[in-house]
Amino acid sequence: SAASMNELQVNTQLLQAFEQGLDPQHPERGKLPARVLGYGEISTVFEIQVDELRGLAFKRLPLFYGAQEVDRYRSAYEEYNRLLADDVGLQLPPHHHATLAGASGRPIFYIIQRQLAYPSIGHHALDILPREQVAWLVTRILRELRRVWDYSRRQSRIQMGIDGQISNWAIDGFDPEHPHLGEDTNLLYLDTSTPFIRVNGVEQLDAELFLRSAPWFLAWVLRLFFLKDVVKRYYDLRRVAIDLVANLYKEQRPDLIPDAVGAINRFFTDEAADLGVPPIDEKTVRSYYRQDALIWSLYLAMRKVDRFIRRRLLHREYPYILPEHIQR
Repeated sequence: SAASMNELQVNTQLLQAFEQGLDPQHPERGKLPARVLGYGEISTVFEIQVDELRGLAFKRLPLFYGAQEVDRYRSAYEEYNRLLADDVGLQLPPHHHATLAGASGRPIFYIIQRQLAYPSIGHHALDILPREQVAWLVTRILRELRRVWDYSRRQSRIQMGIDGQISNWAIDGFDPEHPHLGEDTNLLYLDTSTPFIRVNGVEQLDAELFLRSAPWFLAWVLRLFFLKDVVKRYYDLRRVAIDLVANLYKEQRPDLIPDAVGAINRFFTDEAADLGVPPIDEKTVRSYYRQDALIWSLYLAMRKVDRFIRRRLLHREYPYILPEHIQR
């Protein structure tokens, strides 16, 4: 299968040594130092600065309490990658994964990918591409997303969702000196760490896992108001498209929103008319982003409170790597 062609070779003993020497509060100070490449809302992507692991990007998921949980997640993760590459037809970067023992004895799941050139990743490319190419990039992303919905419609057993935001895509072979997207430009999809798969309507991902990184005093609120809704949005192409544009606020590029909204509505009325997706407007995008930014800002603030309680007051370890600040 295409998936096995895409396997990376990784020295897991070295990775285990990294995990053992890691201080999540200061990843750059470990015995094997790390440099953060990017922060997601839940997990962090970094490189490990030792020759044998150079050129790789690592995502560390310290979410699991035991072997059974990590096995269940691993099989959903592998299946999601396989479906996306072999059945849906997306292109993924070469990737690998590893399960290691954390300091507390709990399993830590690492997702490993070939590191891609910084300017080629969607939100960085925005700053280099000529203005008129931005709408074209959005259209190209929508075409890739469409494959996911086409697959879900082709058969009734498996329904797939995807997080289509701009930072989850990379432009294959992008040349920042000559930034141009043509008909033959390929996009790579990067973020396969949340396997949105429903089999006969049953979610394969235990969404509760993502509450693990939330402080205990917030978990019930999130479970009540937020969990079902956040997971659900990734199975709805219109909301995925709104999320894609709303992301431009976070990337500090609100100037590009009218172009992106125009590209999305053209796509939905012309080449994807058969999907029957109603158009979107800037007002919807703005209110969606406000709500989203509020949720995630609160989430990060509360995680910092949690970190303070665990480390300073309870003298326990805090296993997550948190950003100090996410620009919104």
